[in-house]
Amino acid sequence: MKLKKFVSALLITAMTGALLVGCGSNNSTNTNTGTDSGTTTENKTTENTSKGNVSIRLLNGKIEIDAPLKAYAEAYKQKTGVEVVIESLGGGADIAATLKGYLAAGNMPDMFVIGGEGDYNVWKDYMEDLSNESWVSDTDVAYVSPEGKVVGFPYAVEGYGLTYNKDLLDKAGIDPATLTNINAYKAAFEKLDSMKDELGITAVVSMAAEAGQMWWSVANHNFGSYLATGVENGDSKYIDMLKKGEIDRDRMTQYAKFLKLLFDYSDKNTLISGTYDDQLALWAQGKTVFIHQGNWIDPSLPSYNVTFGMGIAPSAFMEQDTDGILADAPSWWAVYNGGKNIQACKDFLTSLATTEEGAKCLVQDCGMISPFKSTTVQPTAPLATDLMKWVQAGKTYPWHWAKMPDGFAMNNLGPVFESFAKGDVDIEGFVDLMANAIATLKQ
Repeated sequence: MKLKKFVSALLITAMTGALLVGCGSNNSTNTNTGTDSGTTTENKTTENTSKGNVSIRLLNGKIEIDAPLKAYAEAYKQKTGVEVVIESLGGGADIAATLKGYLAAGNMPDMFVIGGEGDYNVWKDYMEDLSNESWVSDTDVAYVSPEGKVVGFPYAVEGYGLTYNKDLLDKAGIDPATLTNINAYKAAFEKLDSMKDELGITAVVSMAAEAGQMWWSVANHNFGSYLATGVENGDSKYIDMLKKGEIDRDRMTQYAKFLKLLFDYSDKNTLISGTYDDQLALWAQGKTVFIHQGNWIDPSLPSYNVTFGMGIAPSAFMEQDTDGILADAPSWWAVYNGGKNIQACKDFLTSLATTEEGAKCLVQDCGMISPFKSTTVQPTAPLATDLMKWVQAGKTYPWHWAKMPDGFAMNNLGPVFESFAKGDVDIEGFVDLMANAIATLKQ
């Protein structure tokens, strides 16, 4: 598949680079891809000053990479004299609403995050054409408009499923490689639940479904399994049906059974009212075996002094085996075409894509897989390293949830997932509510 070929090329390049050295010569309503809660910014006003004292601003949708981005921006300023102000939003922040507010106030950032087709349709008139940038030929995952223009800078490839504590699975005698269907998960969850005291856990799964802050985790990420898990490469059947206001009821019912399994074995307080921070802390402290998040949690793990082994298992909701995780470019950075420092923005993005320092920032400091084929820097973070193996093996499914309309996941689907998590509806009721919500998309 395309993503596999891209990473294979990246690995070959990295190996070649290593040999030479040895011889002495990766709200929007669809943008949240796994973010800490909160907002951080250094200065929300970009001053357009004379040459040599330029300031540009990036609205970033991944707060967990805020610190490394700011560190890179500071080093970039020392090198070029250009100030790059990093403004990061995450968790329950409504990035799309924030950005629309900035536009209305005449305070648009010079660069801003977009999360997919829904965001593109909102912001397409404000996005600079990046087709002639040098990095375009070095990636397969830039955001390309229907007209064929490159308008989104890819900064990562990310992946998710059910992230596990390998030490606890080993102690329970469970091989994560066997977790490829719902029955295998059911047996594993039952066994782990019976060993809670022995394992020192309070629940099997750490998951959060509160619609106000965690809608993105369930209504985007988890629902992405229904849309893409088990489908052939290039098959967009289920997202196409959704756009027409339709569902596959049998598939949705099977998905709901798996979702209920996750909810039944989740820590109840975290599930109903927990934040991203609560969810992460529970798992990172060894109190659950699984967490429903992806490799974007890598940068946060050192703060918990995590030492256990880990990896990502498939969101395998069907009875037949689906041995693959969901991996794709999580979002993109666009350049505002109404800004006064467009070239400075392009230069900054090019530095991230083409320099050793930029690669180290994205891959090692931010804990992501680079979307650029010529990158020789390899991930060292545990989940990014595991993700690389899945991608290299071609065992991935696309992020079709990013093609949902702007605001749909947050406003229409999020409350349905919360009701199901609370037990307000059963499996059939959940399917009915999902069908009704999706039916509103009928033309």
